[in-house]
Parts: sequence; C-alpha cells; structure tokens
Amino acid sequence: MTSERRQLINVAYRLLGSLADAEDVVQEAYARWYAMSAPQRDRIKSPGAWLTTVTGRICLDLLRSARARRESYVGAWVPEPLPDRTEWKAGARDAGTVDPADHITLDESVTMALLVVLESMTPAERVAFILHDVFRYSFAEVADVVGRTPAACRQLATSARRRIPGPRSAAPMKPQQATVIRQFKQAWDAKDIDALIGLLSPGVTAVADGGGIVRAALHPVRGSEEVARYLVTILDLTPGLEVLERTVNGQPGLVLRLDGATSSVLAFDVVDDRIEHIWAVRNPDKLRPWTTS
Repeated sequence: MTSERRQLINVAYRLLGSLADAEDVVQEAYARWYAMSAPQRDRIKSPGAWLTTVTGRICLDLLRSARARRESYVGAWVPEPLPDRTEWKAGARDAGTVDPADHITLDESVTMALLVVLESMTPAERVAFILHDVFRYSFAEVADVVGRTPAACRQLATSARRRIPGPRSAAPMKPQQATVIRQFKQAWDAKDIDALIGLLSPGVTAVADGGGIVRAALHPVRGSEEVARYLVTILDLTPGLEVLERTVNGQPGLVLRLDGATSSVLAFDVVDDRIEHIWAVRNPDKLRPWTTS
C-alpha cells in the first residue's frame, strides 16, 4: 500500500499543516485497518478509499481539538515548513523509516501562504476544500468523511473558496521570487535598512512562531520600516548567524543557522516583486526535517 500511504500523507499534511501530526494520523489509520480481521478487510472493495475516509475523519477530529489547543499556544502558530527532498537532513528521521520528504508533493497547495489561509477555515470547510478542490474527491466521498450531505459539502467548499484571495496577476513566478529573496538576503546580510524597505511591501507583515520554546516576537511586526529594523536587530543581537537560500514548501525561502544548527526557517509571500508576508518558524519541534542528527 505504498502508493496509498503517499497519498494519505499528502492529504493529512494539507489538512493539518503539520508533518508530525500527518504521520501520526496515517499510522493510526493503518493501525485501524490491521486491527480488523481478514474477512472484514476482504469485504472492503477499495482499501485506499477506506483509508482516505478514516484519515480524513481523524484529521477532522484533530482540527476541531486544535482550535482549543492553539488558544493556549504561546505566540503565533505557523504551519510546519518542509524542505525540498534534496535538502532533507540525514538523521532527521529514525533509522530504517521511509523519508517523508519523498511523500509530500511540493506544489501550489502546500505553499505557506495557502496553508496560513487554510487555518482561517472551519475544520469542515478545510476538509471539504482539500479533498474536493485539491485532490478531486467527489462530494459524495467528502460527505463520508465530514458526515454531512454532498450538497452541504458543496456549500462548505464554496465557503472555503471565498476565504482564499483571488488570482493575483502580479504574483511572480519562482525565478522572479527567487531573485527577490536573494536581493532580500543580500540586503539583510549588509544590514542595509533602505534596501530592505525597498524590497518590502509598505503593509508587510512578519510573523514568528517560537511556540514558547525559543525566543520569538509574540505579535506580528507590521510595516516595511518596522520589519526592516526588526530584521537588522536580529543580526545585531545574534553574531555569527548565517542566512542561507533554501526551498521552503516548494517556494524560495531562507534558513537561519547558528553554530551549525538550524534556528529558523523563513517562508515568504511575494507580490509585485515585493514581500507581503514573512513567516519565521523557530519552534524546534517544527524543524525536525531541517536539523542534523
């Protein structure tokens, strides 16, 4: 069932925004499958569909409980960032396990910008949107997961789409975004506040996720000058901090390393060749794939 497992990991990560949780959910779905007797499993016509339904239901339950958990989360909660599979660190996984980097398809549905928008949806909206619009499951199949009628699931998906910003004709292609991020890195390394301001949208927002484990701004920093000065202050307070270009959730991003260890992963939203959003994940629990053994 390797192909089914890969599909389930992809579904669960998009639903939860956490690779660790996605892996746990898929493991639980398989545990329920193998807990059944052989005759019970034989009566299931499509094991893949059964596993998807169970995975979706577990994710839905987790999403509902996550709202309460995140009310007590220290600071902002940002989805767990993923590296390109070529950048997945050896030793980030237990020996003998399959590398989850080979499981996640890094397409437009896992960009940090979209994952953050998904967080604004109700659990049922998120499940309906991901299963139908991203993975092309029918509304009848979605209904089996959500526990509502197909018509109600159609309405959920419609409501979810309204939360997503419309197409942005000025949104850059990856090579253009990579150029902006490279210029941003160079300006940051040089502590050139004016150059940074020129690369940031006037309404830029920077959000940091430390999870209460490491130091991070508890509230978003807004405005090009404020964000630029905040970034330079980080370098002033952290001698020896390296800023490296990396792929984050399939998009150009940056990784910060201190004393050889990854301390932060930065994802960006670029519009009109200016940075609109910066998401900095510092919570070490969310940086497993980026750290060495």
